[in-house]
Amino acid sequence: MKPLYVTSGEPAGIGPDICLALGQATYPCPLVVLADYELLAERKRLLNLDIELIPYQNQTKPAAIHQLYVEHVALAEPVQAGVLNSANAAYVLEQLKRSATYALDQRSLGVATAPVQKSVINDAGIAFSGHTEFYQACAGVNQVVMMLATRALRVALVTTHLPLSQVPAAITPERLKQVIDILLHDLKEKFQLKQPRILVCGLNPHAGEDGYLGREEIEVINPVLLQYQQQGEQISLAMPADTLFTAHHLENADAVLAMYHDQGLPVLKSQGFGDAVNITLGLPFIRTSVDHGTALSLAGTGQAKASSLFVAVDLALQLAQLK
Repeated sequence: MKPLYVTSGEPAGIGPDICLALGQATYPCPLVVLADYELLAERKRLLNLDIELIPYQNQTKPAAIHQLYVEHVALAEPVQAGVLNSANAAYVLEQLKRSATYALDQRSLGVATAPVQKSVINDAGIAFSGHTEFYQACAGVNQVVMMLATRALRVALVTTHLPLSQVPAAITPERLKQVIDILLHDLKEKFQLKQPRILVCGLNPHAGEDGYLGREEIEVINPVLLQYQQQGEQISLAMPADTLFTAHHLENADAVLAMYHDQGLPVLKSQGFGDAVNITLGLPFIRTSVDHGTALSLAGTGQAKASSLFVAVDLALQLAQLK
């Protein structure tokens, strides 16, 4: 049976800690953590965990409870929990490269990712804006969509890691169409929703207030949305974001499309932080991730919660039709 890979992310953060927690559960396929073996062994000792680390050598049987498959990725320098070191930036990217290669070569079911520290990778002189963009480049696709989900809410984004000043210019008819096409396709194909219902946030306060608070809704957003409505898709016109995220509207929605990162994600994370999962739509493989950062101050303390990584793994397996 093909494995599901899990990247351990930033070695000084909580990624190794929460990956070790996966050894406390069992899965229907081999679950393989990409990490430096000695780093996990040291963190295991620090956390006093009863987990047997097993070198992965293409085993086809799932690991037993209290066992964890590990594919060794070598660190450049030793790690102190909570202390960033840009010398290990290439180590983090090697995890991502391997996981993408295995998925693209159909040697895996996909990948679930622990958090990385973008700043330390950039400090090493490597341009890096995030997992989403990295996997997009590896897959060679023109557009991907970031979507975060809890059990009750899915929020997809038109733009992701952009300064707020650059967002209006980035929202073009072409980009909107690409994002909506991917969102509709993956909701139908991966999530098995025959006729997904999507609510769309406006860019401006009050969705532009008929042009008095901005004209993007009139000139760019709604003309595109009208085209999808005419094709029979259940998608709203641009709605004021401050009222869209209410129970009255959300009870009739399968997903929300937000225009930018901090428009949609604070609402979702306020409802389910630690139990949400990040999904990259539009890739030719499954990729899920945690909804939080590296939490450097918690690394090695035993206080890090692995709940989001468990949800990310479970959703990846569900999308692979193993759960």
